[in-house]
Amino acid sequence: VRGVLVSSPPGRRARLSSPGTGRSSSEAREELRRRLLGLIEGNRVMIFSKSYCPHCTRVVWNPFNVFTYLSFYSSDDGANVQEMLSEITNQRTVPNIFVNKVHMGGCDRTFQAHQSGLLQKLLQEDSTYDYDLIVIGGGSGGLACAQEAAILGKKVMVLDFVVPSPQGTSWGLGGTCVNVGCVPKKLMHQAALLGQALNDSRKFGWEYGQQVKHNWETMTEAIQNHISSLNWGHRLSLREKSVDYVNSYGEFVEHHRIKATNRKGQETSYTAAKFVIATGERPRYLGIQGDKEYCITSDDLFSLPYCPGKTLVVGASYVALECAGVLTGLGLDVTVMVRSVLLRGFDQEMAERVGSYMEQHGVKFLRKFIPVMVKQLEKGSPGKLKVVAKSTEGPETIEGVYNTVLLAIGRDSCTRKMGLDKIGVKINKKTGKIPVNDVEQTNVPYVYAVGDILEGKLELTPVAIQAGKLLARRLFGGCLEKVYHTFFWPLEWTVAGRDNNTCYAKIICNKFDNYRVIGFHVLGPNAGEVTQGFAAAMKCGLTKQLLDDTIGIHPTCGEVFTTLEITKSSGLDITQKGC
Repeated sequence: VRGVLVSSPPGRRARLSSPGTGRSSSEAREELRRRLLGLIEGNRVMIFSKSYCPHCTRVVWNPFNVFTYLSFYSSDDGANVQEMLSEITNQRTVPNIFVNKVHMGGCDRTFQAHQSGLLQKLLQEDSTYDYDLIVIGGGSGGLACAQEAAILGKKVMVLDFVVPSPQGTSWGLGGTCVNVGCVPKKLMHQAALLGQALNDSRKFGWEYGQQVKHNWETMTEAIQNHISSLNWGHRLSLREKSVDYVNSYGEFVEHHRIKATNRKGQETSYTAAKFVIATGERPRYLGIQGDKEYCITSDDLFSLPYCPGKTLVVGASYVALECAGVLTGLGLDVTVMVRSVLLRGFDQEMAERVGSYMEQHGVKFLRKFIPVMVKQLEKGSPGKLKVVAKSTEGPETIEGVYNTVLLAIGRDSCTRKMGLDKIGVKINKKTGKIPVNDVEQTNVPYVYAVGDILEGKLELTPVAIQAGKLLARRLFGGCLEKVYHTFFWPLEWTVAGRDNNTCYAKIICNKFDNYRVIGFHVLGPNAGEVTQGFAAAMKCGLTKQLLDDTIGIHPTCGEVFTTLEITKSSGLDITQKGC
């Protein structure tokens, strides 16, 4: 990069001075990053270009000459500038264009924005918005992005609203993982494992009466109490970082403006320079008679106020098999109705081994059938439901009576009713998923997306968390690598009430060898198993950056090493506040 174009009065010429020679390379890089971000923040139009690039000349004199004056900005540090711009934007070409701090991209995307009217809107828009960033969705990805942006000094709002399920279930801040996904599922799984451990214990000399009974209400109350503490922890974390949280449904009404509607139907309008969509997905229904009236989904199961009894699980996804396994482990009569194959998209040899194991442990399978009607026979908690199903391979139909029918046939993106069409954000019309580029940017330059709603991306909580953090860092700046430590609270200990903030994780890095990990310490359950895996990684040259770039397996104890953020020398509080 030989030159940088900036908006300024005619005749004014500035110069990007080279960093001093006496500083370390990391300090020089951070100084360069701050200078470039300062130019982006401080200028309405910022174009990084090469003087001999025809696309740069074309974009400068075509759309921009009508709206702004430009002057040449010389740089003696072109290679470093281009490398840093690549880190900030993930774009390796010029021109590299920002308008009102929104990354437009290159020449083609800028002309597309000009033709659609978005560029004129950005140029004419007062650069003062209510917020630097509004995140729509209070799940794992949205919260990670919002908090990281706030840490980097930006004014941030989170809008989060849970539309109740057809059975009336809703929940607090934290998204699917915390409320109706990973966390309650693993806690119920732990309850089932404890039942299995009771059977195993006799072989280890434990003697007790034959009559052992599980209380569903006690379990769900304990789990929901823990989840409520996580909801509060998320709210407290946002408050501590000065992120505004509004429990309202967000809907775009025009460029850079969103309407927030609360439970009472009251509407408020907010503007922001940038938006991140992190609305996640909700369970799909069959579209047959009685499905929404009488069936439940994973949205309802983990807070169900009564034991579901004899249960039919419809679907063969990992959600379906996990729920079936948990309910069987708690002593219930469970049948899984499978349309075609188990765990479509997974290794089928492994999938069939899973199915075989589940059958050996009491789960019944109805293969090659789909429900066509669900009818209520008796009301109650639970009641009785008749399910009529037909074969996928012929005219055969069957009927069965169950207390509960749980649908786990897939999930749909929550993107269709938030006004994306009003600002031109493209979505996949069939799936509702949002196509983005390599930096999670939609076709509208100031709108980004993270999490399960992305087209062609992994639908996993740790992926969303990592993507949210990295997106905020790309948009608003970076941070120096450091050595970290923390307390952590194993999920298995929460409901049992075992001591919090006694488990501890620490790594020791060599600053002068690319922060290579030379010491690893963990105090907690399964410490030997955890350490064995990391020991091999250390033998292979594990660095702090590699740990940060690793997606955690959630929820586990080992994932804490992928999220370490506090240095021991800082003296900051490392107590655990949530999942």
